[in-house]
Amino acid sequence: MTTTVPKVFAFHEFTGVAEAVADHVVNAQNMALTKEPYAIRNGSISGSVGMGAGGSGVSAGANGSLMVPQLSGAVSRQASTRSISGREPSTPASGASNPNIRAPSSSKLKKIKEKRFKIALSGGSLIQVLHEGLLKRRDVQWGKWDIYFADERLVPFSSPDSNFGLTKSKILDFIDVTAYGAPRVFHINESLIEDPQECADDYEKVLIKGFAGRDSVKLPMFDLFLLGCAPDGHIASLFPNFQENLRENLAWVIPVTSAPSGPSNRISLTIPVICHSHQVTFVVEGSTKAPVVKTIMERPEKGLPSSIVNEGAAGRVAWFVDDDALADVFVTKKKYKFLVHSEES
Repeated sequence: MTTTVPKVFAFHEFTGVAEAVADHVVNAQNMALTKEPYAIRNGSISGSVGMGAGGSGVSAGANGSLMVPQLSGAVSRQASTRSISGREPSTPASGASNPNIRAPSSSKLKKIKEKRFKIALSGGSLIQVLHEGLLKRRDVQWGKWDIYFADERLVPFSSPDSNFGLTKSKILDFIDVTAYGAPRVFHINESLIEDPQECADDYEKVLIKGFAGRDSVKLPMFDLFLLGCAPDGHIASLFPNFQENLRENLAWVIPVTSAPSGPSNRISLTIPVICHSHQVTFVVEGSTKAPVVKTIMERPEKGLPSSIVNEGAAGRVAWFVDDDALADVFVTKKKYKFLVHSEES
């Protein structure tokens, strides 16, 4: 493996990481929704930024809490079809009133109406970073988000180990859907958690429906793929030197059994899927991460999952790291330049 150095943005404390990551995410959102060309500048996707509709500040519901309607995996296995809650029905295009003007085809109108920001999230401390940084902004167009998960622990959604459960309690439940709309959330089918292979196959079908539809695509392409990195070096649920998972190059989603740490059974998106994203961003904080970050940055030949992504998605990878996680790490640090003006409620 060659030495590929990603952009590394360092911050003195957690708050700085959260604010910068939020700006980075909103900028990626705007680029996806305005169809601007993708190019990394200062680790964010650059281009002309169109401000999202925020309206007035976030208002609380009648009971004082901000709730997203119950989102379900809603996987219907009847007639080999899948229904995912929160999906917006397509609206048939009406004909043009002027017979001399050809109306846009329904397929083109559908594409125009269905501009979506497709983002993949892992769990853990990353969700707290997003909680701190995103929820106070008014320029997050939640109603145009398609949220997928980089991996999932095969536990009930009520478990503190569930990535979807954590995301719901830390982020989704706080969104004022009246003001901002509700994101579409694509999670695993909770009824399949006892069968890792079936659960992985089922979630791959979710991805195929979301990214391929009637077309044939080799890999899904996320606008932004957000990852953390554990002290043992695993990202998503891809562990170093474990079950040949890092060599998988065909499947989009794989089962993970007998995981070395945490919940034993999981599913995970694969390295090719991660590396195919427009932008891959790692968010890492805390002194416990410093040893593994040092290995990733200084010893890429060790082949840790993050190093493989740094190489496979070279030029599209950024790291947002606090100083504690960079202790004794030899790497060129960059100062993050905010690209989207922050609008707070």
